[in-house]
Amino acid sequence: MNAVTSTVASFHPRTLPPMLRRNYARELLAMGVLPFMLGAIQSGSMAVVLKKTFTDIPGLSDDSLNLAVATLGASTAIGNLSSGVWAACSNGRRKLPFLAGLMVATSICVGLMGLVPRTAFGAWLLVGLVIAGWLAWSGVITIRTTVWRANYPDANRAQIAGRLATVQAIMMTIAGFMIGETLDYSSQAFRYLFPAMSLFGFLGAWLYIRVRLRGQNRLARAERGGTRDERPSLNPFAGIRVLKADRPYAGYMACMFVFGFGNLMIGPTLAIILTDQFQASYLEAILATMIIPLIVMPFAIPFWARLLDRIKVIAFRTLHSWVFVLASALYLIGVEFNLFAVVLVASGMLGLGFSGGMLAWNLGHQYFAPPHRDSQYMSVHVMLTGLRGLIAPFVGVLLYEMMAPSGHGGLIFSVTMTLNIVGAIGFFILNRKLNRP
Repeated sequence: MNAVTSTVASFHPRTLPPMLRRNYARELLAMGVLPFMLGAIQSGSMAVVLKKTFTDIPGLSDDSLNLAVATLGASTAIGNLSSGVWAACSNGRRKLPFLAGLMVATSICVGLMGLVPRTAFGAWLLVGLVIAGWLAWSGVITIRTTVWRANYPDANRAQIAGRLATVQAIMMTIAGFMIGETLDYSSQAFRYLFPAMSLFGFLGAWLYIRVRLRGQNRLARAERGGTRDERPSLNPFAGIRVLKADRPYAGYMACMFVFGFGNLMIGPTLAIILTDQFQASYLEAILATMIIPLIVMPFAIPFWARLLDRIKVIAFRTLHSWVFVLASALYLIGVEFNLFAVVLVASGMLGLGFSGGMLAWNLGHQYFAPPHRDSQYMSVHVMLTGLRGLIAPFVGVLLYEMMAPSGHGGLIFSVTMTLNIVGAIGFFILNRKLNRP
């Protein structure tokens, strides 16, 4: 009980310097409710909902449904492709009202999911609404880091980001349980479940707009006063200029692309395997794809946050990336030998990796970016994540469908493990080069 009390107390605003407390408290409240809405666009849970709810629907073959699952697995990444648009649209403007508007747009998409018919068209409509939700939420991800950089100094930023991520993980875990239990009771319960979840999004937007951005006017002037190359652009290829001008950042993005490609193949493939091979219920499948990874994250994030405060992001990635290698190896063993317990352990290991990855993904670009170009560097990072995420889920499902007829569909995880290893070695080489005298 003392340990629990101490852990909960560590999240209190009083643990931070006085000038940071008010904004942190408001963000913490918003992150306490927004994840209940985000659970409805989280690809791990929604891939299971799509696969199980729309199986055996007239006019929707198994191959078409698996394609829809792969598309839903790519939804986060498709949304990320719009990051450059949001960075350009918010450049020189007030950030908090813009962010709140994007949160409201995401909530509207979640609410509309309750109207989706249980038909072949409805399956693809559900996929479309999830993608639309991520298109809006990617703007929140892109612009929010600018708010963090302005409001929190380097010494506290990773710690605060870790606390907010921990609260988000806990609340999304509860949302995952809620989705699984409700749909196991009735597969048609999504009619009222998703509109109810959207209400938390509206509440979160109302809470978030009360955050204050320090130096808003100064930041807006710096953004508007930058040169053409320093400003975010609506041109999706404008990020190439950033990568050409900043070779170390380009190397970091290249390693992230290979490493992340393997990770993005896991989610939709696992959702299909859990239904087709393990015949898992809604709750069992969501347990493996969403709940267990999220349960692990609150315990692991403080460790990763302390490590990231002490070392550079490249060195952090050099160590952290091997967790994903181990997760892929465990998935390979669990699926090939039909061991559901090992699959659950692999999901826990994936959560351990995601907990550190969430911090490094949100803050890593700031090691390279000047303050007034924060959104531009982040938009390049998010756009490249979207590009690999647009491809990887389809590659993963295609390879699985090629391997499954032989009875060895689990070999797909040997491919993800190989890509993880190549990316980890790339981070090691890049770290050596950047730290060379």
